Amino acid sequence: MELRLETIDKPEAANLILGQSHFIKTVEDVHEALVGAVPGIRFGLAFNEASGACLVRSTGTDEALEALAVENAQRLAAGHAFVLLLGEGAFPVNVLNAIKMVPEVCRIYCATANPVQVILAETEQGRGILGVVDGYSPKGVEGPEGIAWRHDFLRSIGYKL
Repeated sequence: MELRLETIDKPEAANLILGQSHFIKTVEDVHEALVGAVPGIRFGLAFNEASGACLVRSTGTDEALEALAVENAQRLAAGHAFVLLLGEGAFPVNVLNAIKMVPEVCRIYCATANPVQVILAETEQGRGILGVVDGYSPKGVEGPEGIAWRHDFLRSIGYKL
C-alpha cells in the first residue's frame, strides 16, 4: 500500500464538498437536491464510478466548475468519491443537509472554502480516501475580542439574529 496526497484545485471564491457515495444514481440525485435547495445555484459535480465501466460521471449548471470537478475526481481516482464545487454565492450550509439526505451518499469528508489536501491509500485494487486536511492549524485560543468578532460577523451575514 502506498499513501498519496492530492490537493483539490478550486477557484478561491468556490466552496467544496467532498464525499463518498455508492451508486451512479448519485449524479442525478445530488443534482436534483442542489437545484431544489438553492434556485439558480451554480455548481459542478463529478463522481468516480467504482464498478462496471469505472467512469467519472458528471453534471452541473456551470461548465467550468463541472470540468474542474472532473479534473479533481480524475486526480483523486478514488472509487465512489464525489467532488462538488459550488459557485460564488453558494455555500455548504445551504445545501449540506439536502446532500446528506440523498440515499446514495455515505459520508461527507469536508465542506469548506479552505484549501484542501486529500490523503489517499493506493492498493493493487484501487484508491480510497483516508481523510482530508481542511485549511490550516489553529494559531491560538479565542479570547473576548474573537468572541465579539464572531458574534458580530454571524449577525452581519444574516446567520444569527
